[in-house]
Amino acid sequence: MENNLSLYRIFYAAAICGNISNAAKSLYISQPAVSKAISKLEQSLNVILFIRSPKGVQLTYEGELLFEKIKIAFESIELGEEQIRRTTELGGGHIKVGVSTTLCKYVLLPYLQEFIQENPHVKFTINCQSTYQTLQLLEEGKMDIGFIGIPKDAKEHLKNLNFVKTGEIEDIFVTTKSYMENLKIRVADHSHSSILQNATLMLLDKPNMTRQYIDAYFAEHHFEPGQLIEVTTMDLLIDFAKIGLGVACVIEDFVKKELESKELIQVPLKFSIPKRSIGFAVPKANISSNATERFADFITKHSFA
Repeated sequence: MENNLSLYRIFYAAAICGNISNAAKSLYISQPAVSKAISKLEQSLNVILFIRSPKGVQLTYEGELLFEKIKIAFESIELGEEQIRRTTELGGGHIKVGVSTTLCKYVLLPYLQEFIQENPHVKFTINCQSTYQTLQLLEEGKMDIGFIGIPKDAKEHLKNLNFVKTGEIEDIFVTTKSYMENLKIRVADHSHSSILQNATLMLLDKPNMTRQYIDAYFAEHHFEPGQLIEVTTMDLLIDFAKIGLGVACVIEDFVKKELESKELIQVPLKFSIPKRSIGFAVPKANISSNATERFADFITKHSFA
């Protein structure tokens, strides 16, 4: 577009009003300024856009062609402005959230449910993938907010992000009472390490941040797992543990109901697995939308409740 948008705005107003004086009043500028702008646009396009008369101005054929296109453009702008006003008045907006499937179901979902009830006009895009993928998308500016567990190499991954802790999670090993009893029958040594060594251990797969955290715990305590079953979701780990397939490493808060009902029992460890922080992260460089800021404030206020 060769000409300044303001020239087209003045042309559009003059065509709508059919009068230079009325166009000037609608734009809150002087009548000579309107005439000068139209002349400048005509010179730039090398055409006559208006036929002037004492009664006002009338579009030429070329003016009509330009007006039809300009009309669509300015009506689209006005529609966009109206949608923004309505979104602001209704407290709307669009939030793109990155989160692992596990944290989405067990941690983020309750926040979402309550926030949506209070903010029904906010739209969400939820991307469920690994924490490392979420961190990458945040750095690339493709996500507004990420709900994550602190990775083991947190300093490197969070250097360009602001992280707000909202809680803690603790990893434990669980199984059924019958599986544990049968395992002890097969194993002469009932020490903690021997129980785990001889059990079928069920863990999340290697790319998962939780798995990497557990692998680091094993390495620290010089433990080498025996038979392994690897799965992609914690829901499967819990379900497999409940049918007595083996000993699953899960997050304690996510199996509280099963532990209370004795459907699952916790396998004792000589050294407990250190707790991990969870919370939300937002890019330092990006200016958050009003909706994202409201959601972040909401999570912060409702944390540790």
